[in-house]
Amino acid sequence: MHILAADIGTGTQDILLFDSAKEVENSLIMVMPAPTQVTTERVRRVTKAGKALVLTGTIMGGGPSAWAVRAHLKAGLPVYATEDAALTIHDNLERVKAFGVRIVSTEDAKKLAGSGEALEVVMQDFDPCAVSCALSNFEVRMPENYAVAVQDHGNAPDKSNRVYRFELLKELIEKGGKLENFVFLPEEIPQAFTRMKAQADSLLKSTTVLKTRAVFMDTGPAAVFGALTDPAAVQPAIVVNIGNGHTLGALVNENRITAIFEHHSSSIDPEKLQDYIIRLAEGTLGFEEVFDDGGHGAYIKEAFGFDQVRSIMVTGPKREILEKLPDSEVRQEISKKLHFAAPFGNMMLSGCFGLLAGFFEKYPEPSIKLINH
Repeated sequence: MHILAADIGTGTQDILLFDSAKEVENSLIMVMPAPTQVTTERVRRVTKAGKALVLTGTIMGGGPSAWAVRAHLKAGLPVYATEDAALTIHDNLERVKAFGVRIVSTEDAKKLAGSGEALEVVMQDFDPCAVSCALSNFEVRMPENYAVAVQDHGNAPDKSNRVYRFELLKELIEKGGKLENFVFLPEEIPQAFTRMKAQADSLLKSTTVLKTRAVFMDTGPAAVFGALTDPAAVQPAIVVNIGNGHTLGALVNENRITAIFEHHSSSIDPEKLQDYIIRLAEGTLGFEEVFDDGGHGAYIKEAFGFDQVRSIMVTGPKREILEKLPDSEVRQEISKKLHFAAPFGNMMLSGCFGLLAGFFEKYPEPSIKLINH
């Protein structure tokens, strides 16, 4: 069995091709620029060329790509976009129009691009054609099975997307907080997860394989459950994924997420992070505190006390926040339990291994078990 797992982040997209006939460590891997970074460069090229821009495709990760579109407008150059593509810039299309973006039909967008009046940039998180092209150069074929993760804020045109994201995470934790609660088949994706649903729709439309099987997750829970595949992860555990864009910490017991916080990595320093870790376990970290600091928030359904935590697993490309910290600056109670997770020998692929675990949750294979604790 072959499964392609793609963890779509802000800085990178991490891709793993799992082959059940080989050791997991022999999986083929790629760590490439994130789609929002790729899109940003494409938009900038259009700006540099002094041409009008037309955005097609679907909802994808914003941030850098949305900022590049607004920079294009500030340069005095026109921007056209289909409704689906425009939602990348903001959930409220009236706000998008106020920025100066002209909303057009898909047909009109194609006419603009075809006539040369505007240069087209396709908005898309997971691009199976690009991955297939890369693999084909090494005589590797695309599989029939996929597992994809994106960070989904949901659709909240009249509400802070940080607030709404935590409402969605809270709901999944309240349902049980188990891996099964965070993994979705295409038809199971909640309507609120618009970015996730968009990727599912575009993936299934792009493949000609009739037996395609696919699951989808949010990047945060994917990294948490992936880090638990590291043998050092002994529960109750705190898992912290320090990504390029976001830092998410979760309290996990018996493979259930019972408490969680999320902040922007650029706003996290070692002192704050260590304080959050301890107070998450103690149950004293509040939503408002994290939100008012510019983060997404915190939610605690159940806390056990820091003394009960047996391991602290830190993963993600920015884990050096703690890893390179002098011993004298690591709190003693944390240092005794601290491990830098590298599931199957690769720190960058925690999310991919969480995705694989999620795939086998939906499509069980008794001979394959990734999370042992």
